[in-house]
Amino acid sequence: MRILFTAWAWPSHLYAMVPVAWACRAAGHEVLVASQPELTDAISRTGLPGASVGRDVDAVATFRDIALPPPGRQPGAGGPRVLGLLTALAEAMVDDLVELGRSWRADLIVFEPTAFAGPLAAAALGIPAVRHLYGTDLMSVVGRFLPDALGPLSGKLGLDTVDPFGVATVDPCPAGLQVPLGSRRLPVRYVPYNGPGMLPPELPAPSGRPRVCVTWGTTLSRVDPGLFLAGQAVRAISALEVDVVVAVTPGQRALLGPLPPEVRVAESAPLHLLLPTCDAVVAHGGAGTLLTAVAHGLPQLLLPRLPDHVRHAGRLAEAGAGTVLAAPVEDPAAIGDRLAELLATPAYRAAAEELRQEMRGQPSPARVVRELELLATGAARP
Repeated sequence: MRILFTAWAWPSHLYAMVPVAWACRAAGHEVLVASQPELTDAISRTGLPGASVGRDVDAVATFRDIALPPPGRQPGAGGPRVLGLLTALAEAMVDDLVELGRSWRADLIVFEPTAFAGPLAAAALGIPAVRHLYGTDLMSVVGRFLPDALGPLSGKLGLDTVDPFGVATVDPCPAGLQVPLGSRRLPVRYVPYNGPGMLPPELPAPSGRPRVCVTWGTTLSRVDPGLFLAGQAVRAISALEVDVVVAVTPGQRALLGPLPPEVRVAESAPLHLLLPTCDAVVAHGGAGTLLTAVAHGLPQLLLPRLPDHVRHAGRLAEAGAGTVLAAPVEDPAAIGDRLAELLATPAYRAAAEELRQEMRGQPSPARVVRELELLATGAARP
């Protein structure tokens, strides 16, 4: 079987699919990952075969406009602009993706939920399309707008309509964290992957105080350095009786600003290797960070800024496994106060542990491969 995975050029969307893509290869299937030229290096670092399709689109500019709007417009109110961006991304990729799928003789397309070139190309080729989520199903809440948004592209391909949710959805979220999906759910155990990395230096022995990991992902520093609040968060919690480790990329270290001397900075350390010794996470609400913390049963204090971060964070709070402060935070002392409350309330840890157990009970990527085989052959279970 030949399985074509596709994402637009945003690394975290690609990374969520890597464990299942590798499981497909391990099962003997041919795999190809297709994206815009900007993602070529990230694909290569996964060890998976890749192909460049379409042209690059400046997504960062759209996200910056949403997070830092002009005067008179609320930050984060970006629904129409995001939908316009996703349509532009699909238009930039779809023709080449159709041609690639035809020449490579793909049997199935697996697409991340905002890469609409995936279902469009699959419909044009007459093969099934399967979504692969990277967090909660953000697209399900805007599903009613998608047919109109994708209508012109569908028409150009000679299609009457395209199902943007695919025939099924591979879902790494535990059900207790997820929202209703747009297509049949194929649960999969979350396997953290964030690109290549080295085992981090050994952290100091436990001091008896809670250890808190502060991390701000990679998106916000890329959109605007002023949105990278990891340093502010570290300074805000430094008065608490906690040990702090902050996880950053090399390029983010300079953005931290002055830190208390006892804070440990870990550069390019895979988050899932840092968290087993931690008791809580302070972060921005990105899906990869959030799910990695859930995989370790850790309660989270989240300070989201972009719309998808707001929705992921809100869902975690609704599940009882975390608490949310809207960014920017006018009084940094509120961060310390909220973290103190998080650490002092056992219910947060209990809810996080419940989500972890649910996540661990989901099928492995290897088992999900069998479901993809059935879908590709038209023999899917009801």
